[in-house]
Amino acid sequence: MPVHAAAAFDLGTVLRFAELALTALGEAREEIDALNVYPVPDGDTGTNLFLTFEAARNAMLDAVVAGSGADGEPVVAGDLPAALDAFARGALLGARGNSGVIFSELVGAFCRRMREAAPDEEPTAVFAESMQMATRASYAAVGQPVEGTILSVARAASEAAVLAAEAGPATVGTVIRAAAQAARQALLRTPEQLRMLADAGVVDAGGRGLCVVLDAAETAVTGRRPVTAPAPLGTRAIPRPVPSGDLTADGPAYEVMFLLDAEKERIPALRSTLAGLGDSLVVVGGGGLWNVHVHVDDVGAAVEAGIEAGRPHRVRVTHFAEQAARRAAGASGSVDREGRAVVVVAAGGGLGELFVQAGATVVPGGPGRRPSTGQIIEAILEDGAAEVVVLPNDRDSVAAAEAAARTVRESAGMRVAVIPTRAQVQGLAALAVHEPGRPFEQDVLEMTAAARHARSGEVTVAVTQAMTSAGPCEPGDVLGAIEGDFVLVGDDLFSVAIAIVERLLGGGGELVTLVAGADGTDLAERCAAYVAQRHPTVDLVVYSGGQPGSPLLVGVE
Repeated sequence: MPVHAAAAFDLGTVLRFAELALTALGEAREEIDALNVYPVPDGDTGTNLFLTFEAARNAMLDAVVAGSGADGEPVVAGDLPAALDAFARGALLGARGNSGVIFSELVGAFCRRMREAAPDEEPTAVFAESMQMATRASYAAVGQPVEGTILSVARAASEAAVLAAEAGPATVGTVIRAAAQAARQALLRTPEQLRMLADAGVVDAGGRGLCVVLDAAETAVTGRRPVTAPAPLGTRAIPRPVPSGDLTADGPAYEVMFLLDAEKERIPALRSTLAGLGDSLVVVGGGGLWNVHVHVDDVGAAVEAGIEAGRPHRVRVTHFAEQAARRAAGASGSVDREGRAVVVVAAGGGLGELFVQAGATVVPGGPGRRPSTGQIIEAILEDGAAEVVVLPNDRDSVAAAEAAARTVRESAGMRVAVIPTRAQVQGLAALAVHEPGRPFEQDVLEMTAAARHARSGEVTVAVTQAMTSAGPCEPGDVLGAIEGDFVLVGDDLFSVAIAIVERLLGGGGELVTLVAGADGTDLAERCAAYVAQRHPTVDLVVYSGGQPGSPLLVGVE
């Protein structure tokens, strides 16, 4: 009997995919930005794809996650249909840039087909048809489809998925693998299809982003990482800048984006009007809500076309020349703001108080509470400083911090640096040497050095059965981690904690920092007594961090 699609694509798998894909897009963001030469070489495709996907992921979590449990893990209270609906709507509402809008249409069509899957449908066929419908919808959404872009990569992936599903017998994993492999191969062909890419010596940026997402889907379903994608820059180490029509004197001067409340029957006329005003036209959506993107010279005419079709809102206009000027202003530091601020992601109330006392602006974070790019942007802008240093203090928050920094640099002309701290204790070490009176670059350099010299450890308790890098664990087992990797599995908090301390001190150290979690005050005190007795020459600091899920954080400098 066929397996219902919901059994193959359960909510846990979809949530896992969203986290894997968002992390992968964050890691590839700068690489994809560097590939961006079409349709406008403004170097923001990676950032826009990350922000679009983040909006989709956050909307889904809002729909199906009812907060965090005592262990910091998310409490799921929704179902798969609700997750798919929210994910698609979040992508539509949060779409950024040309590639982001096209990607939101891919996501929307894919989710709609998955949502409509009947109980007796074969999951492999459902996935393949979802890919096929997503590709068709994305081609239909673009005013003038161009080969050698994300469209070509999507078509190759969907065709491979259909062939794999029809060949049978197949699993969902093999179908996804076929789609991901075909996408990577199609990506390599994009310079042959689009002269601008060949001239720059790069593959298509949007297509590369889609490959990253498909690779994450393969990992989420099969548990295996796919073969590393080919080097995207061809034979050149740095892509050669190539002016496009939209950055020349004869090209459109503005990018216009807006959400539109309108009936489906009004969209063809809107497309026709906007197509006559400019290029890079993409209109996506459905159910009365649309996302419109176009490059034009006459902003007023584009918005008026939206008014004739329905109710435009959340209108965003980017003047390409001003965008370039803002970047130049940010690079030179010529902005109207004054002073320097530090923005910190804190995993607990006690840690937040420590960072505030040190003069930082705090964004709540930690397990199950990864801050959004928007939250970090608000914190960066909050103090009115001209220069801002961001400490994400969590490997999962680094990408959001970097995307926020880039967005603020471009929109406000500010100087923003992200020090990629991956642990709370690294943030404490960096903030301890912060000195706003010295030059910005020197301050960032000193804070970065302090963070790198702080080795981090963590003691936590397993909440599920799993295989870790230190071996299998059962619920209730004590886990010890160093630099984010599990190295110990035990049954006693104190024994694991002092083992982590000893391992960290084995590489030398002058200062030990212990941060007690929400239920770890006694553990921190016992460990402090142990360090004072066994390592009397080492300085010791103990803080009440209040972080959930981790009874103890350890730092050694």
